[in-house]
Amino acid sequence: MLLHGRGADEFDLFPLLDVFDPERRLVAATPRAPLGLPPGGWHWYAFREVGHPDPATFDRVYPVAARWLDDFLGNNDVPPERLVLGGFSQGGVMTYALGLGAGRPRPAALVALSSFVPTVDGFDLDLAPPLPPVAIGHGTLDPVIPVEFGRAARALLEEAGADVLYREYPLPHTIDPRFARELPEWIAQQLKAGQTRRV
Repeated sequence: MLLHGRGADEFDLFPLLDVFDPERRLVAATPRAPLGLPPGGWHWYAFREVGHPDPATFDRVYPVAARWLDDFLGNNDVPPERLVLGGFSQGGVMTYALGLGAGRPRPAALVALSSFVPTVDGFDLDLAPPLPPVAIGHGTLDPVIPVEFGRAARALLEEAGADVLYREYPLPHTIDPRFARELPEWIAQQLKAGQTRRV
């Protein structure tokens, strides 16, 4: 499951599905965010401040996104522990929220690209172990979400005991194709490890 960034739509990350799952063995989706906001496109929450999503819109969208995700998994007979959830920019923020939010089921793995762990009044993360493995990629030249947010996410998750794959690259607010090509093997490893843990 891949969640697009601010102002994009469900087709933005669609080409990555073939990169991450070239043999097309997995059930995959790239849902569209529900909010149509200025300056255009679709949004998971209204922009207020980097690191701090607008509480009113985040609080409205989060339960809707969680219900959609749970329904999608149920309708496709995919248990939450087989879910690899990822996103870019705002989609990465929602990846952290949906994958680590208090009361949410643990996915197999998370992928957060050019993103940050959200701080929202009234919203709590559950960082109690065991945590899912997390792949984080961030450009050192990112003017939209500075790389310090990626580094802070890595530090927070490693301190909580998560296994973090972290990559920085000399790019702006975008996805590094080299890191994208590294992720299919990592995703396959996490899904295989998840099966082993359940046996």
